[in-house]
Amino acid sequence: MEGYPRFQHDNRSVEYKTCGWSLHPTKRRITFTDKKGIRELKLLGKWDIHAYPVKSIKRVRIVKRADGFYVQFCLDIEVTLEPRTGNGEIGLDVGLEYFYSDSNGHHEENPRFLRKAEKSIKHSQRQIYKKEKGKNQRQKARQRYARKHLRVSRQRNEHSKRLGRDVSKLNSLVAYEDLSVKNMVLNHCLAKSINDVGWTLFRQWLEYFATKFGTVVVAVPPQYTSQKCSSCGVIVKKALSVRTHACKCGCVLQRDVNAAVNILSLGKQATVGQTGSNATGLAASTLLGETLVEQVARWNVESPPSRYS
Repeated sequence: MEGYPRFQHDNRSVEYKTCGWSLHPTKRRITFTDKKGIRELKLLGKWDIHAYPVKSIKRVRIVKRADGFYVQFCLDIEVTLEPRTGNGEIGLDVGLEYFYSDSNGHHEENPRFLRKAEKSIKHSQRQIYKKEKGKNQRQKARQRYARKHLRVSRQRNEHSKRLGRDVSKLNSLVAYEDLSVKNMVLNHCLAKSINDVGWTLFRQWLEYFATKFGTVVVAVPPQYTSQKCSSCGVIVKKALSVRTHACKCGCVLQRDVNAAVNILSLGKQATVGQTGSNATGLAASTLLGETLVEQVARWNVESPPSRYS
C-alpha cells in the first residue's frame, strides 16, 4: 500500500543512507525501496537537486512538519570560502529591547514574532478544545494550531540567518556575549521573551557563516560589560531599568552600545597572538581565557555541528 510514512509519537523523521531509495531519471520523483509501503513520492517546490550527480547524495531524510512532508538531501560537495565585502570589527550586545546593539551605535530591532502572533495562536488553541475528541475536525484544528507555531519558528530562523550572514560578510572580527540562555530562561518573567528573540539560533548562524566568509568570531564573558565604562574602565553600577550609561569621565552612551564596545575590546584581547585555524576565521568561536583543549571540549558540548537543509 502506497502512502506517506507513519511516524511514532516521539519521532518525526526517517533517514536513509546510499541505499533504500532511488531517484527517477528526471529527478522529480523519488522511490523508496525498503518495503515499508512508502514507494514513490513526487518532489514539489523549488530545488536544484538536478544540478548534482546522484553519487554525491550521501543521505536522504524524510521529515514531517506541521504543513506536510519534506525530503532532505545531504550532499558531499566541496565548500569554498566566499569573499567578504568588508573588513570591519564589531562587538554585539544582544538584548530584549533591541535584538542586538553593535559597537558602531546601530540598533537592530527585535521583531518579536511570537508576541505578534500570540493572539492568533491562542485563538487557534481554543478552537481545539471546542471540537469533540476523536473527530476529524479536532485533528484539523490541531494542525492549524501547529502550522501557526511553525510559521513563527521559520520567521525567527530566517531572521537570524539573514542577520548572521550580513554581520559575517561585512566584518573580519565579530565579538559577542557567551550567554548561558539555558540558565536565563529559568526567570519565568522573561522566559517567553528570551525564547522569542532566539539568541542561540542567531549565534549558530553567525558561527556557520563565519566559516563561509573566513570571519573570526569570538565569544566573551558577559560579566560587567554593561557596568564598565568603555572609555575609562571604571565600574558604573546601574539598574536594568537605566538605559543610559553616564560616567564621570564624560562618556555618555546608550547602555547596550557601551556594552558592545566593551565586548569588542575583550574580543580583540582574545585574538591577540593567536595562531592556527581561528586566526584565519576557520574555527567556530573562542572564549576568552580558554585553552585549546577547553575550547574543543566546549564546542562538542555547547555547539554541536548543526545540519542545514
